[in-house]
Amino acid sequence: MCIRDSFHHLPVMAHEIVALYEQVPPGFVLDATLGGGGHAEQLLDRWPHLKVLGIDRDERALAAAQERLARFGARLRVYHCRFDRLDEAMEALSIESLSGALFDLGVSSPQLDVAERGFSYRNDAPLDMRMDQTQPWSAADVVNGYPADQLARVLQQYGDERFARRIAAAIVAARPIESTATLAEVVVSAIPAPARRTGGHPAKRTFQAIRIEVNGELDALPAALDAAIEHTVPGGRIAVLSYHSGEDRIVKDRMRSAATGDCLCPPELPCVCDAVQTVRIVRGVPRTPTASEQAGNRRASSARLRVVERIADAPTRGWR
Repeated sequence: MCIRDSFHHLPVMAHEIVALYEQVPPGFVLDATLGGGGHAEQLLDRWPHLKVLGIDRDERALAAAQERLARFGARLRVYHCRFDRLDEAMEALSIESLSGALFDLGVSSPQLDVAERGFSYRNDAPLDMRMDQTQPWSAADVVNGYPADQLARVLQQYGDERFARRIAAAIVAARPIESTATLAEVVVSAIPAPARRTGGHPAKRTFQAIRIEVNGELDALPAALDAAIEHTVPGGRIAVLSYHSGEDRIVKDRMRSAATGDCLCPPELPCVCDAVQTVRIVRGVPRTPTASEQAGNRRASSARLRVVERIADAPTRGWR
């Protein structure tokens, strides 16, 4: 099997996302989570005035995307890094500005489906969960190294897990835990039986939280969004697909900050704090996938799409 086939997945809300970039200026659109290249392929196919700067921390994903998108030649540039290192990628590839940016957050289906990556509670594998497999820190370090109170905070903050303390205590008692199957069993045993019957697999939230902690996903997101907005030219668009409340709160906050310039003035009065608006919100309510897409792609079920458009820097006075 070629690398491309092993990293194939359905891009979420592809039709809606491609349509967003019809009117953006010619140039590079950042795909900040290139993955297997599904969104990038559709953008390059549909809009000849666009090129793609694809970055990803997963080297296997980059290799698969390059293979899949080879026919586009110089219209695709790739760089191996986490998305909060956008400045480094642009400097290395001599790209001065962006015509837009796309963030498809979270873990990709191919990463979940490859058992040895250790992302899934459905397969037995070593505890790993690293998106960038060159980093030394893995899920095993979190599961076997964090004290119970720190582990509980991770499960609460990143997994919205209401039984976080019980699960953390059970994990500490069961150490050392070396596989995903064992971790899933420990989590299930710590959750009261009535609560196991609703809401999907009982270990889902725990695995999500540990994955986010291992990869520093939410820590990197605010700076990455701010940098993408800063580098995008007026008329360009920044679109973000998020899949859980923690991600979406950050996206909403950073977009609102750019749209208001963090104005501190009372809303009923003109702005006098010199706040500067850099984007306009394209739609106040996030878009969601259609019912038919959710039925055909389980990953799409929790997706939320938020979009802003870069404007020439303007004082908030008058916009409000």
